[in-house]
Amino acid sequence: MPADLAVIGLGPYGLPLAKAAVAAGIPTLGYRTGPEAASLSPAELRRMLSGGFRHATSPAELGRVRTAVICAPTPRGADGGLDLSQVEAAARTLAGRLRPHTTVILESPVPPGTTENVLRRLLEEGSGMVAGRDFHLAYSPSRVDPGNRDFTPANTPKVIGGLTPACTESAAAFYGRLTDKVVRARGPREAETVQVLETNFRHVNIALVNEMAVLCHDLGVDLWDVIRCAETKPFGFQAFRPGPGVGGHAVPQDLTAHAGRTLRMVELAQQVNDQMPQYVVQRAAALLNEHGKSARGARILLLGVTYKPDLADQQSTPAEEVAVRLMRLGASLSYHDPHIPSWNVLDRPVPRADSLYEAAADADLTILLQQHRRYDLQGLSVKAQLLLDTRGATPTGAAHRL
Repeated sequence: MPADLAVIGLGPYGLPLAKAAVAAGIPTLGYRTGPEAASLSPAELRRMLSGGFRHATSPAELGRVRTAVICAPTPRGADGGLDLSQVEAAARTLAGRLRPHTTVILESPVPPGTTENVLRRLLEEGSGMVAGRDFHLAYSPSRVDPGNRDFTPANTPKVIGGLTPACTESAAAFYGRLTDKVVRARGPREAETVQVLETNFRHVNIALVNEMAVLCHDLGVDLWDVIRCAETKPFGFQAFRPGPGVGGHAVPQDLTAHAGRTLRMVELAQQVNDQMPQYVVQRAAALLNEHGKSARGARILLLGVTYKPDLADQQSTPAEEVAVRLMRLGASLSYHDPHIPSWNVLDRPVPRADSLYEAAADADLTILLQQHRRYDLQGLSVKAQLLLDTRGATPTGAAHRL
C-alpha cells in the first residue's frame, strides 16, 4: 500500500506523530535519521504495522508521498545552541527525491528563521524547485507530552506557519486529519517562536519553583502546602512543582547564537535548574549527617532514574548527575526503576535492587527521584530508614521533602 505521509526521524517527535497518523487512518512511512531514543513495544509496533505503518528501506521511497514531516532531533550543541545537523541531513535526503506539490513540514525544535533560511535553501538546492511555488513548506511546533493520558495529538491544537498562505492551508489540511483544532500563525518564524516560548515558559517556571524550594527549606516553610493553596487561585497562576533537575528532549533557548542577544531570564533559569542535582546531594548529605552518618560509605538507594514518570526515557535525566555527585562523595549506590533493567554511571554499572522494600530497609538513605505509579510511597516511607522525596509525592510527614 503506498504511503501518504513520510515521517523523517522516529525519535521523541516523529514517533508520536507516526502513531497519531496511523491511528487516523493515514498510510505512513517511517524514515530513521539516526539511532533515535524513542521506541515501541512489540504490541504497539504490531498495531501500527496493521494500521498502515512501515519502515522505509530506501530514501527513494520519500519521493512517493504527498506530505513529508521532518522530526529529526536537535540536541544542544557544543556552543550551547541547538545542533541542526540532523535536520540538515534529513533535508538533503528529502530534497533529492522531492516531487512537485509535496507538502514539507518541519516539527523539530529550531531557532526562528530555520525553516526559511536553512530548510528552504537545502530543499531548493537539492530539488531544483522553488518553495511556495513548486512545493509547500511550513513549520509546526511539536507538542508532545510523553505519557500524558489527558492530552493526545487528537485534542491538542496544532500551530501552523507556512511560507505562503497556500503553504499554510496545505499543512493545515494535513493536520486537520489528526487534530480537532488547527491554529494558523502569521508565518514560519512566528510558528518557530511559539515553540521557543512554550519551552522557555516551562523552564523558567520550573526554575522559579526550584528556587522557592530552596528558600522554603531555609525558612522552615512547607512549600508543597504553599503550592496546594496557591493553585486554588483561578486566575494569574499556574502550578509548577520542584524536582531534582530538568530532563527531557526540549532544550531551553536563549537565542544568543542566532539573534545576537540573550534572554536573560532563560539563561538564569537554566543556571538555577542545573544546580538542582547538586542541591539534592547537599540535602542528602545533610540528612545523613543529622542522623550520625557520613555520605562516605553510606548505602544510598535511588528510586526512579528516568526523566519522566512511567516512561523508560533517560534523556538528560538529573538522576545521572545526582549519582555522579554521590559517587564522588564516596557513597555506595544502588537503584530501582521498573522501566530501566540496567543503568551505567561513569561507565560503571550501578547495582539494581531486586527487592524494593528490602533494599529501602537496608539503605541508609533512599532518595525518590521519579514518582513512577508502581511505587507504593506509603509503604516505602514505612520501610525506609531515611527517605528524601524530591517530588513531593509521599504523604505529608512520611518523608523529608525537597
